[in-house]
Amino acid sequence: MEGLDPAEQAGQLLMVGLDDGASRTSLDRLVARRHLGGVILLGGWAEGTAGVRATTRHLEGLASPKATSGLGLMIAADQEGGAVQQLKGAGFSTIPSARVQGRGSASDLEADATRWGRQLATAGINVNLAPVADTVPASLGTANGPIGRYGRQFSSDPERVATMVPAFIAGMRAGGVATTVKHFPGIGRIVGNTDVTARGITDSRTTADDPYLAPFAAGIKARVDLVMVGSAIYSKLEPGTNAAFSKAIVTDLLRGRLGYPGVIITDDVGAAKAVAAIPVGARATRFIEAGGDIVLSAPPSTIPTMHDAITSRMAANPAFAAKVKAAATRVVDLKLRMKLATCP
Repeated sequence: MEGLDPAEQAGQLLMVGLDDGASRTSLDRLVARRHLGGVILLGGWAEGTAGVRATTRHLEGLASPKATSGLGLMIAADQEGGAVQQLKGAGFSTIPSARVQGRGSASDLEADATRWGRQLATAGINVNLAPVADTVPASLGTANGPIGRYGRQFSSDPERVATMVPAFIAGMRAGGVATTVKHFPGIGRIVGNTDVTARGITDSRTTADDPYLAPFAAGIKARVDLVMVGSAIYSKLEPGTNAAFSKAIVTDLLRGRLGYPGVIITDDVGAAKAVAAIPVGARATRFIEAGGDIVLSAPPSTIPTMHDAITSRMAANPAFAAKVKAAATRVVDLKLRMKLATCP
């Protein structure tokens, strides 16, 4: 970390989106100028493993000592299954929804996830933003906008979810892909979808010792690589504050009470309506202040503002600069474990 200057440290904390309709070269200048640490493939990539591999091979080629501090990019996708499977076509299985996955045994899911992970690795994806660890109560079901509506939950029983989450993680790891449990501390009890609305996104039930946290704890015990924090609001944890910007949730609960030492990533905070009232740059600095690491912002247009906000605050505030350094250290440590230190 001593070799990374402030701009490079800040860049490692940013992940940008590449839409399926965009040119694979469209992010080249942004990655180089802002020293970005990661890219997520967004939209419907239907050209199979070979087509996706052509794009990821190009992205891998952007890594250099000057552009990315000699570190390879995290190249991510949402490959949960069901309604949320971004990569399709020849070489990719048609993955059932988590709701369907959860009806089988944990051993069967681990075997399936191993196969799906190998497909992702073949396509050059090294991070899967899955599994979903949210529990949707049966009484809410499909009225839960972000998860239940699409069958993205393994079960309405948190103990069952806590059994399936480690199986998915283990399978993906065997397939060569890092995993992400989401959306901490759980978005199964809200009605609104934070991607598209700021209404109906307050959870008035979840507490610091809630049974619905068990699947996240199980993921941590299974050595998950990343934890994604959502953008809902939790009145019994920190009223009025989106989870990603809450020290009570990110640091006190996730790092403290649950003992998670690893990389924490946001849900998308670039286009999500739940955080639209917060200035773009502040979305990045507030997450880092809360104890987080990687800011996922889908629109490339938001990245310069976020990067500038981080570096400006680093220059003005030594305590914040120390938080950035600690966050970048966690990201680099994960990349080393993922063998992404690709350049001398």
